[in-house]
Amino acid sequence: MAVAQAEQIIFLWEGRDKRGVKLKGQQVAANPNLVRAELRRQGISPIRVRKKPKPLFGETGQRIKAKEIAVFSRQLATMLKSGVPLVTAFQIISGGVKNPRMRKMVDAIRNDVESGSSLFEALSEHPGQFDELYVNLVKAGESAGVLDTILDEIATYKERIESIKGKIKKALYYPAAVVGVAIIVSSILLVYVIPQFEDIFSSFGADLPAFTKLVVGASRWLRANGVLLILGTIGSVTALVFARKRFRGFAHWLDRVSLKLPIVGAILEKAAIARFCRTLAITFAAGVPLVDALKIVSGATGNQVYNDAASRIREDVAVGHQLQLAMQQTEVFPNMVIQMAGIGEEAGSLDEMLIKVAEAYEEEVNNAVDALSSLLEPLIIVFVGVVVGTMVIAMYLPIFKMAAVI
Repeated sequence: MAVAQAEQIIFLWEGRDKRGVKLKGQQVAANPNLVRAELRRQGISPIRVRKKPKPLFGETGQRIKAKEIAVFSRQLATMLKSGVPLVTAFQIISGGVKNPRMRKMVDAIRNDVESGSSLFEALSEHPGQFDELYVNLVKAGESAGVLDTILDEIATYKERIESIKGKIKKALYYPAAVVGVAIIVSSILLVYVIPQFEDIFSSFGADLPAFTKLVVGASRWLRANGVLLILGTIGSVTALVFARKRFRGFAHWLDRVSLKLPIVGAILEKAAIARFCRTLAITFAAGVPLVDALKIVSGATGNQVYNDAASRIREDVAVGHQLQLAMQQTEVFPNMVIQMAGIGEEAGSLDEMLIKVAEAYEEEVNNAVDALSSLLEPLIIVFVGVVVGTMVIAMYLPIFKMAAVI
């Protein structure tokens, strides 16, 4: 465990070098005297050293994203390969981080390592950013003396996973955003515009077409129940998210349903299989026993159906079953994946075979997402046109009857 350290503070400093040129910067230290001493060691005469002021509304910076952890892993691996000491590497990384929360975490890890903790122990103090997979791989790398290689593999793994997640989110968020805008525009028309037309129609005393009456009825209902509809939607989404996080059975059912969705389900399935194979491959290649590797995988596929499948495979492998047979019993893996795992297991190259499977499925995900994006664009345009056009037509139909009345 990490030894208690003095609180590290960010100081802003100004000074002059031996040529009289004015310099300024910032440095993390326990007190201003240490900053001045470090500046003098570098040949800089300190003029002013002060604490960096805290933001008015608390700590700035977004939460630490998975992409930032991937960049951190790549930077650390590169510097270790170049022979940079671990503590110095953390100092360099911290100096280049813009997110204050990320910088604070990197400094905390550096302090723990300086105090004698191993890297995996220091990382395990931040489970929100470094999961069991990350920590176990670093532990294996430290034990085998190949930390730089392991970190390089972790960085590649993180980059691949984030790339797939980014593509899937892009494919799903774009249509969701457009549909959301269409709903907002339609709601504005129903709540504010159509009532104006309704008053005009009533003043002429004309009998409205059935289609127009339907739209007017929808407008009245939305004005009367709009607040309840919004609250109900927010409540339902919140309850859904809560139930998925708290109840494993519900999460399994929800993920199973998502895998059966047209088009999108196939993409989610391929992404989960790719993640399963890549996670198992990189963990097993790092020297983690297969049973332990499957335990790590059971929380890293991003889909509860495949997480549960990994847990079942682990139980079967633990009692002596071959990986190929255990995967077959789950009935969630395609035959090609099972056969490749069996060949790799027999040939003693399980990690290589699983990496090939992961790469193949990642490529399929990329192609499927690109095809889905191309397909959705015209469909979304048609959808928005139909929604808005329907209400416009409904409002202009009575004009003909109004002319007859006049």
